[in-house]
Amino acid sequence: MLRRVVLSPAGMIGLVVLAIIVGMAISAPYFFPKGPWALVARPYLWPGQKPGILLGTDALGRDILAAVFYGSRISLLVGVVATTCALLVGITVGAISGYFGSAADAILMRITDAFQTIPGFLFAVVLVSILSPSISTIIFAIAMVSWPPVARLTRAEVLRVRESEFVQSCKVIGMSAPRIILTQVLPNSLSPVIVAAAVLVAMAIITEAGLAFLGLGDPNVMSWGTLINVGRPSIRTTWFICIIPGVFIILTVLALNLLGDAINDALNPHLRRR
Repeated sequence: MLRRVVLSPAGMIGLVVLAIIVGMAISAPYFFPKGPWALVARPYLWPGQKPGILLGTDALGRDILAAVFYGSRISLLVGVVATTCALLVGITVGAISGYFGSAADAILMRITDAFQTIPGFLFAVVLVSILSPSISTIIFAIAMVSWPPVARLTRAEVLRVRESEFVQSCKVIGMSAPRIILTQVLPNSLSPVIVAAAVLVAMAIITEAGLAFLGLGDPNVMSWGTLINVGRPSIRTTWFICIIPGVFIILTVLALNLLGDAINDALNPHLRRR
């Protein structure tokens, strides 16, 4: 599967862009040891206006390039951790609901429906506002609005796999239900979930940027959304402060979607036969 993903044009482009973003996140302390909050020049320098400050400065004279490098760390952290939490909850709920059915299915799916009736971004805004903005509360809020689609997708796949002959054979020989789910059902049900995970990371990054843009980001860290929020008051005159982190958000989301498409093609049995 990895070979097919790498050999596909979409997968290669996605992996290269993501590798660059990850490289920025890792190398941020080495290129900018003073951090993203250091005042390096006068405010509102345009990109290229002063040597050594490639992307200019913000309203306080902080280096925008340093903010972009450090912002990649927070955006990726929120995206990956929130998606991991959403996958854990969604896969657990979907597996239990799909495998056992009956009352467990009815109760868990009604809970899932209840979460899905609330607009995701508004729910995240309410949760962060109540719990106070911080990285942990932002991750929690994004995970809470992201797990219901995973649960439904997992349930649909488990319903399909649980009637297979190999699952019935495991029941006949006396394997326990948790063992069947973990060793037989889930490994044959998670292909669509793996594809959805890439999209969930992209949506988590967008949600975090939206929260930070509204002033609900963690004030102690620098993210791409925080930088957009910093440039919002002067967007008419120094629009580059908002545009630059916005471009990095677009590139990251595009790369994740391309990677998701490549993984979907690699896991699709009909395409593999061609």
